[in-house]
Order: sequence, then structure tokens, then C-alpha cells
Amino acid sequence: MEILVPSETSTESFDVVLIGAGIMSATLGTMINQLEPTWSIGLFENLDKAGEESSSPWNNAGTGHSALCELNYAPAKADGTVDPAKAIGINEQFQVSRQFYSWAVENKRVADADFINALPHMSFVIGEDHSKYLKARYDVLKPNALFGEMEHTTDLDTINEWTPLVAKGRDAAQKVAASRVASGTDVDFGRLTKDLTNSLSAAGASVNYGHKVKTLKRDGAGWEITVKDKASGAVKTVKAKFVFVGAGGGALSLLQKSGIDEIKGFGGFPVSGQFLRCTDETVINQHHAKVYGQASVGAPPMSVPHLDTRFVDGKRSLMFGPYAGFSMNFLKSTGQMDLPLSLRPHNIIPMLAVGKDNMSLTTYLIKEVLKSRAKKDEALAEYFPAADGSQWELITAGQRVQVIKKDAKKGGVLQFGTEVITSSDGSISGLLGASPGASTATPIMVGLLSRCFPKQFAGWEAKLKEMIPSYGTKLNENPALYAEVKAATDKSLELI
Repeated sequence: MEILVPSETSTESFDVVLIGAGIMSATLGTMINQLEPTWSIGLFENLDKAGEESSSPWNNAGTGHSALCELNYAPAKADGTVDPAKAIGINEQFQVSRQFYSWAVENKRVADADFINALPHMSFVIGEDHSKYLKARYDVLKPNALFGEMEHTTDLDTINEWTPLVAKGRDAAQKVAASRVASGTDVDFGRLTKDLTNSLSAAGASVNYGHKVKTLKRDGAGWEITVKDKASGAVKTVKAKFVFVGAGGGALSLLQKSGIDEIKGFGGFPVSGQFLRCTDETVINQHHAKVYGQASVGAPPMSVPHLDTRFVDGKRSLMFGPYAGFSMNFLKSTGQMDLPLSLRPHNIIPMLAVGKDNMSLTTYLIKEVLKSRAKKDEALAEYFPAADGSQWELITAGQRVQVIKKDAKKGGVLQFGTEVITSSDGSISGLLGASPGASTATPIMVGLLSRCFPKQFAGWEAKLKEMIPSYGTKLNENPALYAEVKAATDKSLELI
């Protein structure tokens, strides 16, 4: 066991400490700095740069989820009808994030708008049943203001106009369908995170890379945090009035170490992934869209296949996947002991219950792990029939830790999404889970501020409305305001 002995002279104090330099911490830190400029902020990141784990575009955070093309956000009911509520809600959240991005550009909190690019979002399905579902989804979403631009087709020639690679070489007799929103976007969350963190540092925050948080415990009304400088080996004590744990897959362990009651019963189920990345520029330049399909039977929602244009550090790329796998580490940069070390008496029953109730997921993951490269290329060919496997390289994506939580009836349930854990006194909060995560960071952080700072929040609303002009209004219920907000953000983000 490592014994940590802080130096007597190595104590620092902050109003706010952010653990992890991902998009969540960068967003929250920027907001707090704007709302309370006199508050001191300390940020501690285990890695040497910001946005290198879950916020990296190569580690899954590369879409800008807005439910325009992700079919799992609008599931079909048993009678075949489609429930639009979740898709509308996620799109509403992304509109809040877009407004925050726009404010960040206009107020020089980011270098420029190059982190976001205009890119059509498209859904593509094969077969009679899936085609009926896609039409039902289109019919229920199209009347909504947030989805008013959506198009639908079963014509292969039209699909060829939208995305030639999907249509090229496909059997004309095959039953296919597609929907598209031409005004979608692609967000490089790694670039956005780095820019926000740099501006936070320039505004006076203490940003510390290569610093690993080892322990945290209550210290009166605040928190005492033990931090190790990985380069020098020096250990210091950091005191904070408020702590946010935005450490991605590492958040569960740190929240457990805090000892707060609210984390009891929570566990994590890690899922790794791989993508095929195209290496041929002539192929990459033929595709300009995000094309999402239907998940396989038994597959988790984050394994929905997609042929995906991405812009990373300004360079256009093309990826297909993901191919799910299983690894017991909670972060790409950590080890295989993460899962066993997360076991506690209070979460063993929920985790066993989830294992029992999700055998189809286990079977799916085993098949994915054993899938050969040839089988991976076959999956690619379903969405790009003329694909040449030699023009694609296999890359390892990041880790996603899905939330396991206790349930009165089932003992435990596996939750796909995000979960904010906040102590009863609001002095510490953290985020568990994954998709749509990064894309909804702004509304998640607004909700966190309201829970953790109830006394100050009412006084912040005017400044929040400066960052988010539609604050307090549902844009889907106010088409005129939506049109106004969209036009303004399109202009400032250089999407038109």
C-alpha cells in the first residue's frame, strides 16, 4: 500500500476544485468563473493534457449527440409506435450546449469556432421491419420544431445523393430507408475542452496536469484532498469548499473514497470499443455525413453502428464502428483492477443482479471480442458495400463505464446514460455514465449548479441567460424562438 505523507508546507485552498480536465470540468469551471469571478478554482488532471480521455474524439466523444440520427433515442413500443420524448429532450439539451458554445466563441473563451463543423446527420436501415420503424420515427419527429428539417426516403438514388458510399454497390432490390437532417454538426470535444481549459487558466484558475488525486475526505464544511505530482512524487493537501468529480470512468472510485451516502449502491460496467479508421483520402473525401444504423439484437445502445465523418484538430476523417469489447479498466490509461476494486458491500447485490438480467449483453460482448478482422470488415460492408478492408485500420477507442444502480424490484439495473451524484449538503458532486454525455454537458452543469448552490442560483440566472439566451424556455414549444436561436448560433459558430 502506498503511504502518502503531504509536506507541511504544501497546502493549497480553493473555493472550487475540479477533478479531471474533461469537457464536464471545463464547462463547469468556465461557468463558475463567469458567474463568480472572485472564486478561486483549482483543477487537477492525472494526464499531461486536457481532453485526452473520455473527451477525446478518438475515445468516443466525437459526434455532438442531438438525437437527429441516433435511433436508440426514439425507441419503438411493443405496438410499433415510436416514443419521441427522449429524442426531443436530448435535442433540447444540445441546443443549450450550442448556445454556450456560441457564447464561448463570442467572448473569446475558445480560440475560434473550428471545434464545430456543419455535417448532415443521417439514419440508414435495411429490411422491411426496420424501414417501417424509420418511417414511424420520421412521422412522429417531423412535426416538432427541432426536427422540422428532417427528410425521409426509400429511394436508393436519393440515398446516393446524400451519401454515395452507402449506396455504391448496393443491390437495388434490397429494402432500405433513410432519414436525414442536413443541418447537423460534428463537435471535436477534445479541441473544445483544451480551449476552455486554457481560457480558464488564463482567467486565473490553477490548472495542474500530471497530478493524481489519491484521497478526499470531509474537512468541516469542505473537503481535504490529497494530490500527488506524478513527475516529482511530491504530495500535497488541497482544501476546497466545493468539489466536482469529472474524472470520467475514474469518478466512481473517487466518489466512493469520499464516503458520501449518495454513492452507495452504485457500480460500474466497463465496455471498451474499437473502430475502423479509413486511411485513404480519396475514400474519406467521398463521405460527408454521420450515418447511424440499428444496434444488433442484444447489443448495448453505445454499440450502434455508424459510418462517421469526424473533424479532429481540423482534419477530416472517416470511421466505422464501434465494435464492443470488455475490459476491466475504467479508463483507457488505467489498469485491469479498476472493476474488482470498485466492489463494495453496498453495490455487490446490484452488480450481481445486473449480471443475471443481462445475459444477452454478456453473450454479445463475448461474440464481439472473438470477432475476427474479416467479420469486422463484413459489418463495414453492410453500410459501405464497396469497402476495401485494406484501406481501413483498426484503432482502440476509449472506455465507457455504464452506470449500475440499485433497484427496489430487480436488485440492480444497468443504466445507459449519465447520472449526477450530489451529496446532501451540495459540497461535492460527480458524474457517472456515458452517452450522450459530452453533448449535453452544458445543461447537466446548469442542473448541477442549481442543486449545489441553491442560495446563489437565483442571482446567477441573469448571467446564465447571457450564456444561454433560451434559458428557461423549451425551444421545441417555441418555434419562433428556436428559429432565432438557431440562426444566431449558426452565424457565430460559422455553420452557414
